[in-house]
This record gives sequence, C-alpha cells and structure tokens, in this order.
Amino acid sequence: MKRRFPVWAPDAEVVTLVVSAGSGRVNRDLERQDGGWWALPAPLADPDHPVDYGFSIDGGPARPDPRSRRQPNGVHELSREFDPDAYDWHDDAWAGRDLVGAVIYELHLGTFTPEGTLDAAAGRLDHLVELGVDAIELLPVNAFNGTHNWGYDGVLWYAVHEPYGGPEAYQRFVDACHARGIAVIQDVVYNHLGPSGNYLPEFGPYFSGATVGVWGDAPNLDGPQSDEVRRYIIDNALYWLRDMHVDGLRLDAVHAFHDGRATHILEELAQEVDALSETVGRPLALIAESDQNDPKLVRPRREHGYGLTGQWDDDVHHALHVNLTGETTGYYADFAGLGSLVKVFERGWFHDGTYSSFRERHHGRPLDPGTEFSRLVAFSQDHDQIGNRAAGDRLTATLSEGALGAAAAIVLLGPFTPMLFMGEEWGATTPWQFFTSHPEKELGEATARGRIAEFARMGWDPDAVPDPQDPATFERSRLDWAEVERADHARILAFYRELTALRRTVPVDAPAVDIGADPESGTFAFSRGDLRVVAALGHGEAAASANGVVAAAFGGDVETASGREGEVTLRFLGPGVVVLRD
Repeated sequence: MKRRFPVWAPDAEVVTLVVSAGSGRVNRDLERQDGGWWALPAPLADPDHPVDYGFSIDGGPARPDPRSRRQPNGVHELSREFDPDAYDWHDDAWAGRDLVGAVIYELHLGTFTPEGTLDAAAGRLDHLVELGVDAIELLPVNAFNGTHNWGYDGVLWYAVHEPYGGPEAYQRFVDACHARGIAVIQDVVYNHLGPSGNYLPEFGPYFSGATVGVWGDAPNLDGPQSDEVRRYIIDNALYWLRDMHVDGLRLDAVHAFHDGRATHILEELAQEVDALSETVGRPLALIAESDQNDPKLVRPRREHGYGLTGQWDDDVHHALHVNLTGETTGYYADFAGLGSLVKVFERGWFHDGTYSSFRERHHGRPLDPGTEFSRLVAFSQDHDQIGNRAAGDRLTATLSEGALGAAAAIVLLGPFTPMLFMGEEWGATTPWQFFTSHPEKELGEATARGRIAEFARMGWDPDAVPDPQDPATFERSRLDWAEVERADHARILAFYRELTALRRTVPVDAPAVDIGADPESGTFAFSRGDLRVVAALGHGEAAASANGVVAAAFGGDVETASGREGEVTLRFLGPGVVVLRD
C-alpha cells in the first residue's frame, strides 16, 4: 500500500489525516494536490499493519474515508486500511461466464442462512449447484448503519458490511463460487445514499440538490465538479469487478439517475467495464434495473445506445402475477387477462408505448427489432415484488403447488434470462418483509410511516404492515432450511431441478414461438427449441393438446393421455404445467 491516504475535498481549506494510535489519535495535515485532491507528502512509514484512520475537514470531526474498504466499527467510526491484493485467490482457472441467458439466483446474505454471513452462505453453495444455478446475485453488501437491512441504505459503497464478514470474507465467497462454476453478480446502488452515516457532503459536491423520491439526494452527475463524482461511481464498479473478482453488477433503479450530459453515466460506465473485460480476459456484465422500458439501455453504443448487457423486465412478473393471483390493484391493473402474458412473450414488454393507468400516461417504447429477449431478466418473485407487499408474503401464501410449478416453468423455460429469489425453489413459506435496524429512534419511526404511505396506492391494509424496526420482522424473513427435507417442499425442489436441466437443452437465443392462450380454460402455451410448455393458470378444469413426449409435469391434478401421431391430450383439474419434447 502506498499509504499516502488520498482524498477528494475540493472546497476544503485544511484536510487532516486522523490515525488511531494506541489509546489516542495522531493528526497529520495533508497537502493539496491537483484536481481538488489531498494526500500526505510522503507515505506513512509506520506502523506496518493496517491502521484505523479518517479525515477532518477544516477542523471538523474525523469522518470515514469516502472510499473506505473496511468499517470494522460501523459507518460513523474510523475506516481501516484494507489491501484487496493481499488475498490469495484460487480462481486462476475461472474464465468467467456469459450471464445472458444464465439462471440467476437472487440472495440476501442476512436472511439466506441462520448465521447471515458470507462464510455461511458459501456453505450452501452445493445446494445451488444441484439446483442448476449459473450466477448468484447478492443484494447490496455496502456498509450501512445498524445490523440488518435490505442493503439499499448503504453509505460507504466500497466497504463490505462488517456483520456479513467484511471484505476478506467477501473474497472467500467469490472464490468459493468460482470453484463451483458459479458467477457472482453484485447489486450496487448509485442513485442515492442511505440516511445515516452519509458524510460525503462534508467532503465535496457529491450531490446535485435533486431528490430521488423518498430515498434521498441524487448524486451530482452533471453539475459543477461532477467529473470526480462520476469517477467515484465508476471506480467503485471497477473495484468490485477487478479487485473482488465479481462477474457482473446489477445497477439499482437507473431511471432515478439525473444526468443531462451528452455521454450518460451508464454509457461511460459500460465503456470502462468493457475495457476492463478485455484486460482481465473474462466477460463482465452490467444489468440495469429500470422501470422505463427503454431499449436504449441494451442498444449497442454504435447505434447510440448505452451498451449494457441486460435489464430487468418487471412486465413479465406483473403479467404472470396477475394471471396467477387475480390481483389487479395498483400497477397490476393493466395486466388483467392472459393477453398480457402473450404480449410479453411476443414483444418483451407489455408497456411499449401503451397507456399505463397507474402512471396516468403512456409508458415505454418497443424493443429494437432483433433484440434477443435473453437481454431481459424475468422472474415470478424477487426481493421487491415480495418485500414491497404489505405482509412480505411469497406466492406460496396464496398459490397451490401446481400454480407454483406453472410459474417456475414459464420463467425457467421462457426466452428471457430467468432469475429465482432465494427459497422459491422449494416453495419457502417464510415471508420476506421490509426490515431495518436504524439506531436513531426518529429515523426508525419515519421509516415505518413511510412504508405505510407507500402502500396506500396499492390498496393494502396499513394494519397489515409489520414494523420494519421490530427485530421479529427480520427474524421472520430468514429462510427455514428445515423445510427442504419435507416431502411437499422436496417435490417442488425436484421439479425446479428438472426445469433447469431442461433449460440447458435449449439454445440461449431460441425465441418463444407458437405462443397462445385460451382465456376460457386459462391455459397458456409456448414452444422453445424442441420443448412445448403448456400451463393451466386458472382454478377450473382445462383441456389442451400438443405433440411430443412428456418431459416433465407438475401439479397434483394433471392427467396426460397419448393419442395418434404423437398427440398428447392434457387434462388439468387445477393449476399445473406439462412440458413436452418433440
């Protein structure tokens, strides 16, 4: 380590390095450098072990390093030096993985295992290998105030939340994933910082003055001195991909970026990540979460797009959820009827310039011709669509086994890049609720009030909303791994494994064809490669016919009978699914 402790503070008059020394602290003034940077005139010579340090701006209190790699005592305390190059990696043979079309598994570290740590999660990797997972997507791990949180309240983007195990545990986890052939995608939040421990404004103009909904201030991407703010974001992305050996980033809510520059931050980020990919010799992915249904995100840069690898497709979720549950409140209103499911399979998005009753305006635009649907990430459940429900209830709370199987087959065998949410593969019954652990009483109360207000437009009962600050809300959200051993859950898990195996027999770029639906019977069907998927989503009897040999079937009330010339007659007495092979 060079140990000159550089920091960007362009408007400061004096910047002092504060180093912990025994029972006290030692102060050393930094020298002004070019571009608003400050650093020690010579490297710190002693001690020869990592020190705890911070910065005082113009005589103010010591604050953590904005680029801190480690916060062992929380986000309000001094940072600790961490050298990512000191780790002895064992993934030299890892050539990376193309994440387009991969089976992604979304995972929250704090609730995935009873221990809630990276090392404990690594102990469950064999389960994911057997499931057929290609990539794990970790919800944000950046340092936040408190012990548990979804992760979107992070304030130090380079530091791994210490209760998860800190940065070395993170490296061990990535190493263990690569050893088993699993890629790692890190969810990163660049559109705002959390409410507690955000000291960036004391260092410089990191924020624009605009707000990102209820989340907080938006980063300064296009105002005066915004070059270094953009560099802060891009360097963070490169840190995860280069120094922590991550394979891709999920970019949270990119529609919340306020960037009026000719070169958007997403385009600039994609350029630098593509360059890094060439340097390290493995594919690196950027997958955006956006609710704008804008094809520019995945459009190639040579065609004036941003050139990202992929983007989330909430419309698939909404169409599937409405046709499985019958819910049509809030943003679900436009998705009533099987026609919505047919449309997303035919066009990728439902709202592609159509009127959105929830937004009270037209929304989205069509995908560019020739765009493969594998550039869109689809799911039947994810952290938002479960956790942002009043009670945080999964589909298992309302759907039969057959309906769960139908949802799984549509997602895993469809033309999109499929994503599973932890525990859905065995029909987990534990909820996944919104939980926080803000030490500040006022902040905790404000968060609880805000959640109730958010649910008003969805028509949910405010009395059903659990208190996010109650530790029991967090405890209820932990997965119960004992469920895997029970017969009903084991049956669902076995079907998920069948589906991922079948998916591997179909080319990633194979489109969905022969898409059809029968509103009277509630059946939906499509073909990909040599597979034909026929799903009954209604609650009454349904009949259908298709050609082929039954490759998989799920649902206690599914009957099949072979006829002439390879025709199979299907009879559903309730929700279920049959997969046939030509």
